[in-house]
Amino acid sequence: MAESKRDYYEVLGVPRDADEAAIKKAYRVLAKKYHPDANPGDKEAEQKFKEASEAYSVLSDPQKRQQYDQFGHAAFDGAAGGAGAGGFGGFDFSGDMGDIFGDIFGDIFGGGRSSRSRSNGPMRGANVRTSVRITFEEAIFGCTKEIEINYKEECPDCHGTGAKPGTSPVTCPKCNGKGKIMYTQQSFFGQVQNVQTCPDCNGTGKVIREKCPKCYGTGYKTVRKKFKVNIPAGIDNGQSVRLAGAGEPGTNGGERGDLLVEAVVSNHPFLKRQDTSIFSTVYIPFATAALGGPIRIKTVDGEVEYEVKPGTQTDTKVRLRGKGVPSLRNRNIRGDHYVTLVVQVPERMTEAQKEALRRFDEEMRGVPSPEPHKKKGFFGK
Repeated sequence: MAESKRDYYEVLGVPRDADEAAIKKAYRVLAKKYHPDANPGDKEAEQKFKEASEAYSVLSDPQKRQQYDQFGHAAFDGAAGGAGAGGFGGFDFSGDMGDIFGDIFGDIFGGGRSSRSRSNGPMRGANVRTSVRITFEEAIFGCTKEIEINYKEECPDCHGTGAKPGTSPVTCPKCNGKGKIMYTQQSFFGQVQNVQTCPDCNGTGKVIREKCPKCYGTGYKTVRKKFKVNIPAGIDNGQSVRLAGAGEPGTNGGERGDLLVEAVVSNHPFLKRQDTSIFSTVYIPFATAALGGPIRIKTVDGEVEYEVKPGTQTDTKVRLRGKGVPSLRNRNIRGDHYVTLVVQVPERMTEAQKEALRRFDEEMRGVPSPEPHKKKGFFGK
């Protein structure tokens, strides 16, 4: 007695009123899970994959689905003049099966999704990348730079067709102008229909019989072209500026790609940057640290005066508000400049200076030193 088959809706786990998208989604999940390539040597997984594929072959076809809903599995019984004996289980897995396998498994069945989706419609050109070197200050405040690149412009003789003047491209005889061809491939579960880009016309649907002698059939000639690039204030090293429509030309009327100009920012001799903050170190005399007084600090806006507090210790950090980097999103907002003050100890002194320092040291011996900050223990917090 033959083994009874499971209900196809039950196999895919969808209700009987499921639409085409739900059926396809359910099958995609099962096919990924049980495909033999993902479960080598697993006979149970292989059987479940075949069962799911058989169910999808019926339920994805409106005519077969109508027959199945009316007569059940008997509608495809070979003795009752069913679907035929192709593939396994009496089904021929062609048609849409090749497309869904391409969606799920990419290159397993040849071509992959990207090659399937290609057609002779308009295709956007590729982006072009280049770089420009700017100074630290130019990155902070912005600037305008001029760059020169190799640029493909339309051939003046053939006006971009690639064909010899007086002739025109003709419809590709291999794909009949569709830009893609279908072929059938035999696999372990039957025949699979695949789609690939036409090799003769490269997906354009047109072939050139007589090439333009000026551009050799490419439709374009390469020239050196200059572009002005507006570098925005606040750009950081490695970030890019996009020039729309200045990239590679498209095909079949497609728009050009973009030109992406990467900013390469030179290092500053004493300023460092992190996001919108700037950091630097300033050395101050011992007397100024002890007594306090004004010092000059170099910033990207020029020198500013800062009043050092009496008793300033080395490695004290101060903040100069609004002296950092402008925000790319809002030029009216700027970061801050953080300065580390380092007390400078003199390396060379005269005898009189040394004697004065000794007297100062003697005077200070009777003055108690401030206790260093003590961290509180866990229970003391």
